[in-house]
Parts: sequence; C-alpha cells; structure tokens
Amino acid sequence: MEFGLFELLKLVGALGFFIYGMKVMSEGIQKVAGDGLRTILSAMTKNRFRGVLTGLLVTTLVQSSSASTVMVVSFVNAGLLNLVQAIGVIMGANVGTTTTAWLVTYFGLMGKFKLIHYALPIIAIGFPMMFSKSNKLRSWSEFLIGFAILFMGLAALKDSVPDIKHNPEILAFLSSYADIGFMSLIMFVGVGTILTLIVQSSSAAMALTLVMCSEGWIPFEVAAAMVLGENIGTTITANLAALIGNVHAKRAARAHLIFNLFGVFWMLVAFKAFVPLTIWLSESVLGVGSPYLGAENVPLNLSVFHTTFNIVNTFTLVWFAGFIEKIVIRMVPSKGDADEEYSLEFISTGMMATPEMSLMEAQKEVAKFGGVVKRMNGFVKGLISEQDNKKTSETLARIKKYEDITDRIEADVADYLAKVSQGEMSESSSLKVRGMLSIIGDLERIGDIYYQMSKTIERKNEGKIWFTPEQRNNINEMFEMAQAGLETMCTNLEKVTTDVTIDKANEHENALNIYRKKIRKEHLVSVEKGDYNFNSATIYADLFNSIEKVGDHTINVTEGIVGEV
Repeated sequence: MEFGLFELLKLVGALGFFIYGMKVMSEGIQKVAGDGLRTILSAMTKNRFRGVLTGLLVTTLVQSSSASTVMVVSFVNAGLLNLVQAIGVIMGANVGTTTTAWLVTYFGLMGKFKLIHYALPIIAIGFPMMFSKSNKLRSWSEFLIGFAILFMGLAALKDSVPDIKHNPEILAFLSSYADIGFMSLIMFVGVGTILTLIVQSSSAAMALTLVMCSEGWIPFEVAAAMVLGENIGTTITANLAALIGNVHAKRAARAHLIFNLFGVFWMLVAFKAFVPLTIWLSESVLGVGSPYLGAENVPLNLSVFHTTFNIVNTFTLVWFAGFIEKIVIRMVPSKGDADEEYSLEFISTGMMATPEMSLMEAQKEVAKFGGVVKRMNGFVKGLISEQDNKKTSETLARIKKYEDITDRIEADVADYLAKVSQGEMSESSSLKVRGMLSIIGDLERIGDIYYQMSKTIERKNEGKIWFTPEQRNNINEMFEMAQAGLETMCTNLEKVTTDVTIDKANEHENALNIYRKKIRKEHLVSVEKGDYNFNSATIYADLFNSIEKVGDHTINVTEGIVGEV
C-alpha cells in the first residue's frame, strides 16, 4: 500500500470525523446537564480534594477537560470557587479526560463489543429526537449522534493508518529516532505536544496515538512519551486561549500548565522505572500481556500508563495546591481596581457551551457595570465641595473616562447577549437576556446623567456661581440617598434572581422622590423671595432633578433583575 496525498487526506478526514463526533457529543451532554453541572461544581468543591473528585466526574461526563476548565474559570469569576478549589477541579479533570482512552480501547480497538457495529442504530434512535419541540430531547439527540460519529471516526481512523506489514520502512524510520536514549523521550514528548496543538484536542491526539500503537506503527515507549507531550499540548492550547481572557482565566491556565509540566518532568526522570510498573499492573490486574509481546496489547497498556500517571501526579500535587496558587498569582498579578483601563473582565474568555453558563458570565459583567456607575455618584458628589482646581480637573476627566467606559460596556455586553440568544435556550433564559438588555440600557443612561451633571457643575465653577449652605446640604443629601439606592442595586445584581426582592429598592426610590418634591417646593418659594439668583436656581434645579432621574433608572435595574420589564 502506497501512502500518498490521497491517503493522507483520508487520514486527516478520519481524524476530523472523530473530533467532530467528540465535539457534538460533549456539547450535547453539556446542554442536557445545563444548570446541573453548575450545581455539581458549586456543591462538591468545598475543598481541594472534593474538587479533584468533581473535576473527574464532570470531565468524565462531558468528555472534555477544556470544557471543564472553562466552567471552572467562570465559577471563579462568579465567586463560587476560589483559586485553590479551582486548581483541585483542574487536577481532577486531568484524570477524567483519561476515560476517553478507555472508551476508545475497549469499545473501539480491543473489546469484542465494538460500538462501531451499533453506530447507525444509535443514530437511528437519536435522529427523530432532532425534530422534538423539547430542548432537552434535541440535546440528547446531539449527544447520541455525536457518540456514534465518534466511533465511526475512530473506525475510519484505524483503516486510514498505514499497515506496518506493507510499510516496514515507517517503523525503521521511527526506530532510528527511538534508540537515542533520553533524547528520544524528549523528542517524542515534543511530537505529542505538537500533535495536540494541531488537532486542538488531547483526547483526539490520544486516540490517534492508540490507533498508531495498535497497528504497530510506533513502539510502546514512543507512544508513552507522546502521551506525556499531549498532556503539555492541551495546556498550551488553554494558555493561548487565555491570552485574551481575564486575570482568572490566565491564572487557571497557568495553574494547569505548571501542574502538567511538573508531572511530565518527574515522569521523564522516573520513566524507565514507571513504565515496567504500569506493564506489571496491566498483567496482574487486567490480565493483558506485555506490549512488547504483541501490538494488540499496546492500547490497554497505554491506557493504564496514561491513567496511572495522571492519578499519581494529581494525588501528589493536590497537597501543593496552595503553593501553585501563590506561584500563579505572582505570574499573573491582579491590576486591582484599575478602573481607568476598560476591559470586559468576565466574558472575555469567549462563549460557554450552553446559554445558561454564558448568562452566568454576563450577569457577573453586568454586576461589575453597576459598580462602575455607583462610583460615578461619589465622583460627582465630590465636585460640589471641591475647592482645588487641579483636583476638580482630574475628577472631571475621570468622570468623562467613566462615561466612555459605560458606553463601551453596554455595547460589548449587548453584542455578547445577542450571540448567546442565537443559540437554543429555555424560556427562562430568554427572559434573563431581555432583563439584562434592559438593565445595561439603564446603567448606561445613569452614566450619561452623571456626566451631564459634571458638566453642569463645571459650568457653575467657571461662572463663579455659588450655592447657599442649604442648597449644598440638600444636594449632598440627595447624593447620599442615591448612593444608598445604588448600593442596594449592586447587591441585587450580585444575587441569584430568585433571591432578589424589590421592596428595599422601592423604599429608596420613594424616599428620593419625596425628598425631591420637598426641596422643589422650597426652591420655588426661595426663587420667589429672591434668596438666590437665577443662574444658581437653574443649576440647582438641574442637579436635584438629575439625581431624581438616577433614582428612576436605579429602580428600573432591580425591576429588570426580577423580570418586571
């Protein structure tokens, strides 16, 4: 058999078939689980050890360590997990991802029960579900069809790998590189890393390695070294994705990288002793022969090596999760409250696989948006009594920058929500999207009001227009009342929707309206008496009316949270 361009394309196509099946299957089960995954992660990660078990469980379920890691990052963002707990879940995800190798080995390569024979019947079961009105049934359809396609791709992959019996020169070529001692291990670790970067999936790279091994294309030591490289490759992919992410994404990605790099380092040192150990485990526990006695024994031995390595690495380093946390915090320091520099903090890692997960990230970003406009209230209030011209100019510039930030946050979050809404979502998720679009609109308008108020105060200062002590006290009191309303609003934005009540927000709004009516009546009387001039009266009225409008939009936000839009 010749291996030319056409055969290469068949091999690449088969690999693509396998990866596509894995993608569809993973996304389908994530949609089926929905908020269930969120519940599992939040309930089972109270410490690093439970986090490891959680990571193992979730990754085994969704068949994607990348998906598990993204979910973990989103939970760190949401404050549901700290970094140490997240590191535990990531460690567990490394063990969970080894289940793919076992599925491929037992149901695709070795076992008498081969799922490829049942792939079409599985598709036949899943196909009618595609047309169901139920979102859950359609998600189950995705899972079943993806599962079947995965094993169809595996069968095609196996058929596309060159037959070593008819192509002995391949083995001879590889052997020349496999017999140079420790450097050969380093070389094939690099090959595994590059392979994972190319196919963008450690599970797919592992499946390809298993197939090549089972066909006798590569020897066992080479395959084991490639497995180590695949562990590194999957972390590089995550780190590249995190380059445009937030500080939490970068730290989680770095923790994953440190964990896997250290694991590969000690494994290379112990390689000559560890490989015989895993072979002994395969022989004594599973009753399979040595990989050196026949290529048919290689897949199971390689799966044992892969799983044992990740288990040992995990349960060694889980005790050092706190130390890893300190390292990644030093590697990726937080900019703190560097609010002068705008960036989306929570949704910059990209969309999650399900609308529910995406909306959780968007909710956190909206909560941050609320904090931005709350700070603007303090800035504008400070302008009323500020006497230093330099500080006044700096505050005015800051308010203008904040107003620009509110415009950009609204646009970016609205764009993100529009993308989320393009996918299939439940009625409750649709209501959340509608509510958040209303909320960000009100928050942006609050930012506009504060900016206009700052321009009004600037005009007052330039015209050397002075307020009476009573005017100043009344305005400051309204600012304080607005601040109380904004704080309640921000608290509500941080809560789960079902925990939010509108009563306290209504109290703040009513109090602000009553106070504004009171001082408006007093203001009209003072104007009639001539207690202050026309310019002072106009600016004074502009300010207390603007603060009252802030209160209107503040209550609108809480109404948007509870679904009253």
